[in-house]
Amino acid sequence: MATMLLLPGDGIGPEVIEQVRRVAAKLTNSLAIEERDFGGTSYDKYGDPITDEAAALALKVDAVLMGAVGGPKWADVPRAKRPEAALLRLRKEMDVFANLRPAICFDALADASSLKRELVAGLDMMIVRELTGGVYFGLPKEVTDLPDGQKRAVDTQVYTTSEIERVSRVAFELARKRRNKVTSAEKSNVMETGQLWREVVTALHAKDYADVELEHQLADNTAMQLVRRPLQFDVILTDNLFGDILSDEASQLTGSLGLLPSASLSTAGKPGLFEPIHGSAPDIAGKGIANPLAAILSFEMALRWSLGEPEAADRLWAAVVKAVDDGARTPDIGGSLSTQAMGDAVLRNL
Repeated sequence: MATMLLLPGDGIGPEVIEQVRRVAAKLTNSLAIEERDFGGTSYDKYGDPITDEAAALALKVDAVLMGAVGGPKWADVPRAKRPEAALLRLRKEMDVFANLRPAICFDALADASSLKRELVAGLDMMIVRELTGGVYFGLPKEVTDLPDGQKRAVDTQVYTTSEIERVSRVAFELARKRRNKVTSAEKSNVMETGQLWREVVTALHAKDYADVELEHQLADNTAMQLVRRPLQFDVILTDNLFGDILSDEASQLTGSLGLLPSASLSTAGKPGLFEPIHGSAPDIAGKGIANPLAAILSFEMALRWSLGEPEAADRLWAAVVKAVDDGARTPDIGGSLSTQAMGDAVLRNL
C-alpha cells in the first residue's frame, strides 16, 4: 500500500488540505495517510518548525503533501526557527532538486487571467525550477556589522555542473513528452552562475537531447515574454531564484495562485514533495474561502509522479476540469463558493 504524509501547515494550509483528505478518501482505498504538524504550527507546539521525527518520516513515505507555511505571527522568530526554514530543510533532506510547476489556463477561466483571453487561451506550460541549490542554499549567508556602523548582508549564488545537468535532464525528458521545446532562462550576461548554466545546458543538449528544440533567454526577458506572448513556451528551465519569481508570475496568466500545484522530485524511487504554490494567506485564513484546487491538483501530481496511480490522477484531473466548466468558483476566480463547496464540486464529478 502506498503511503503519504500530510503537512497542513499554517494559515489556509489546513483548510485546503482538508479538501485533499476528502478527495483521497473517495478516490482511492490503497493509500495510507499520516499527518504531522509543520511550520509555525509545529514551532508553537515543539519549538521547531519541523520535528526530527516528522523530517525522518518524510524520507520513508512515498509522497509528502504540504499546505502552506508562515505568517506575520512568526515574523520575529529567529531565522533558523521560522516556518520557512522547515520547508527549506525538507527540500534539502529529501533532495527534491526538480520542481515542476505547471501553468495551465482552463478554458472556462481564461477571462479570469490578468491578460486578454486571446493571449492565454490554450496555455499549457511547465516551469522546471532547480530547487536545492542556488542563492537560497549557497554559503556564506550572513549579516555582518561594519566598522562605520553599517550592516553588510551576503547571500551566495552557487551551482555546480552536476546540479545543473540533473535538473536539465528532467526538463528535456519532460519536453519529449510534450511539445518538444525547452527554454532555458538565466542571466549569463552578468552572472558567472548564469554563464555556467548556459554552458552546461548547451553541452547536455548537444550530447543527449539534440532532437529537442532548445532556446536560451535572459531571465528578465523571459519575465517580459510571459506577459507578452506566453503561448510560445512549452518547458521553461531555470534556477531556484528565477524559478520562484517566474512561476508566481505565470500563476496570474491562469487567473489565480489558488489554481497552481507543484511537484518537487528527486531521483527515481525517492519520495516526492507536493505543494500548492500559494502561501499561507493569513488575511483570509479561517474564513473558509480559500481555493483548494491548487492543493487538490498537487495531490493529482502526487498520484501521477510518486504514488503509482496515473489512472486515478486522470480521473481527478477530469473532475476538476468538469467542476470548473460547470461554473464552480471561489472568490479568487470571481465566484462565491466556500472552500468546502469547491471541494464538493470536485467530489460530485469523481
